[in-house]
Amino acid sequence: MKTTIVGAGAIGGVIGAFLAKAGYEVEFVDVNEEHVKAMKESGLTIREKDSTFTVPVQAYTVKELAEKGEALEEVFLCVKALHTSEAVRDIKDLLTEQSYIVSFQNGLCEYEIAEEIGLDRTVGCFINLFADYQEPGLIEYGGVGSLYIGEVEGGISSRVERIVNKLSVWGEAKATENILGYLWGKLSYGAVLTATATTNETIADILDDPGYFDLIVNTANEVLQVAVKKGIVPEGFDDWEPRVILSKEPDQIRKQLSILTERLRNYTKTRTGIWRDLAVRKRKTEVPEQLNPVILEGEKSGFEMPITTKIVTMIQEIEQGTRQMQTENLDELKVAFIH
Repeated sequence: MKTTIVGAGAIGGVIGAFLAKAGYEVEFVDVNEEHVKAMKESGLTIREKDSTFTVPVQAYTVKELAEKGEALEEVFLCVKALHTSEAVRDIKDLLTEQSYIVSFQNGLCEYEIAEEIGLDRTVGCFINLFADYQEPGLIEYGGVGSLYIGEVEGGISSRVERIVNKLSVWGEAKATENILGYLWGKLSYGAVLTATATTNETIADILDDPGYFDLIVNTANEVLQVAVKKGIVPEGFDDWEPRVILSKEPDQIRKQLSILTERLRNYTKTRTGIWRDLAVRKRKTEVPEQLNPVILEGEKSGFEMPITTKIVTMIQEIEQGTRQMQTENLDELKVAFIH
């Protein structure tokens, strides 16, 4: 079965390159014409901390894929959350009744995909992978994380098992009956990471600073309280443990954050992709698409979401050039919780 990677950036580039290297039939699709051209001419290069490899690949622009007109079988959707609906519509006519899309994205994009093609053709995915698109044809792979595949409505189907088996050439991919638990666990971590992106400090330095301990805990708990209210059990991953955050036991939380910080200091990627979008690429982030659905669900459940709401506002102000990236932003977030 051919795998079509839609979005050959950080996540799609890494996952697809490992599949291609292992001999699987893979094709890459991206809106970045220079990136597609480089992949066609010189292959796709993955640069890791201690090694680099280049693999020849098939690569197409969205227009070229449409002109080719071949039916798609298995699609790994790896675009930013804000491009989800557009990306699905671009390939929708090439899908068959047996085709399915796996959401290798941040947020709750599975539901947006399902609105276009139905939940029966949508597969859930949790991925925590540190990588960055550097230039056409080159992805920097800065830290191995976790990857879980599962049906959105629960259960482990034969297609989930097939996908997990294929992804074993990348690393330790796993099947789960609680994919929503992982997605909400990641959303709580993602809210914290997004807060760090309002500064120029590294993630590890912020998490390691006692002055931000309460802010980190309160930010994560805002998201986690919504998941719990919805009857979802948030899952932990890569030394981020929602159950410890929810325990409200300061000593346990400090110990766990120390373990997480030590892991992060071993990564070559020290800041978030959101920070890179703001500070380097000077482009819109996917933060509103990730966190606004959480805020909406919180409001439905009767929770106020002052920190999460303020984080989204701050990111948008930085995008618009009306706010600077600085640690004082974190002090504002502390006040947002108090009020």
